[in-house]
Amino acid sequence: MPDQALPGPPPLRVLVADDNPVVRAGLTALLGGHPDIEVVAAAADGEEALACAARLTPDLVLLDVRMPGTDGLTALPGLARLAPVMMLTYSREPEVVAEALRRGATGYLVHGEFTAAELITAVRNLRHATPTFTNSLGVSYEPNKISSHLQPSVGQSSKARLTYAAARHRRTPNQPDFGLSSREAEVMDLIASGMSNRQIAATCFISEKTVKNHINRIFAKLHSSSRSEAIAHWLGTAHEGWTR
Repeated sequence: MPDQALPGPPPLRVLVADDNPVVRAGLTALLGGHPDIEVVAAAADGEEALACAARLTPDLVLLDVRMPGTDGLTALPGLARLAPVMMLTYSREPEVVAEALRRGATGYLVHGEFTAAELITAVRNLRHATPTFTNSLGVSYEPNKISSHLQPSVGQSSKARLTYAAARHRRTPNQPDFGLSSREAEVMDLIASGMSNRQIAATCFISEKTVKNHINRIFAKLHSSSRSEAIAHWLGTAHEGWTR
């Protein structure tokens, strides 16, 4: 009797919370176009998101920061007790990022700074990350304990993003950008903060291959052949003898 293929995992159940109806519809259509992802609800504010999460127990929440009524940061602690929460917003202020991570967010994406494919990868990575993390602790996944289980991971993410912010502050406003795109500049800031390719990939929700491609272009634009040389050029501390 031929071996029967084992059934795959059930679709990743996602709750979208954003006050912009166009964004809600767009995310629902984008995520729902993949058979391994299902949008179980789309909420217009934090209060509605909390009610939907309590009723539906999604696997992941995509949450906007600024919404009328109960905003994302206010709803975040309650949502984080029910499921991993990824902030998906237009706000990139370091203080907002740090506060979101402090309140329990497991990730933070800024509209316009990621592709549709990168968003799908980030959403899927939450599914693959959970079993590995909980197994390493020797505990079983329980939705109402996900916040405490992920706390070390959240802390590392917060530290990484704060380090990234510190790296940016070492550059003065009049320093050249070397023609780097906004994404390349972000990757270069993370390189300057001391992150490895894997850490950069996790922070930006992109693959390591994409990070390597960005680095190759960065090195070409900075006329650098190593990370240390690129960092020196980027921060304005390169020795005069190095080729620019």
